[in-house]
Amino acid sequence: MAWLDFAVLALIYIFVLFKKWGKSGKRVLIGKTFMYVYLSFVLYFTLMPIVSELPFVFNHEYRPMNLHPFEDIILHHANAKKEVILNVVMTIPFGMLFPVVHNNKKFIFIKTVFATFFLSLFIEIVQPLINGFRASDITDVITNTVGGIIGFLIYYCIKYLIVKLNKK
Repeated sequence: MAWLDFAVLALIYIFVLFKKWGKSGKRVLIGKTFMYVYLSFVLYFTLMPIVSELPFVFNHEYRPMNLHPFEDIILHHANAKKEVILNVVMTIPFGMLFPVVHNNKKFIFIKTVFATFFLSLFIEIVQPLINGFRASDITDVITNTVGGIIGFLIYYCIKYLIVKLNKK
């Protein structure tokens, strides 16, 4: 039923966000649209289906977050290393897009790190609410935050190169 979630996200974009962001100019519209599409895919891979599961949110026991960092790797669980890599890779685009969308240069690195952390924490807290089969893990929050930092560093390097090339 993820199609229902995508339909809701598309309607929100078409009827609310496109008009609002379009007033700010093409550059803002493109940057925020990329961020919106990216976040939609993050929701798809981490939380969906949401809309069809809303009536059943409280019909199962909530599993508390595993607060032992990298426990799966330490205990040599299958796919643990793969999950760590995927969690880092998943938030690299967020670290690249956040400074583009938030043009305020003051403390942008710190804001990007905190935004990545809170995005990841939100996902990890909500996952067990959606259905009883999902679990949250502090390792995911850590690795997602590292991905955001890597994404910011990529953004910063690309921005530096573009500025340097424009001066020549």
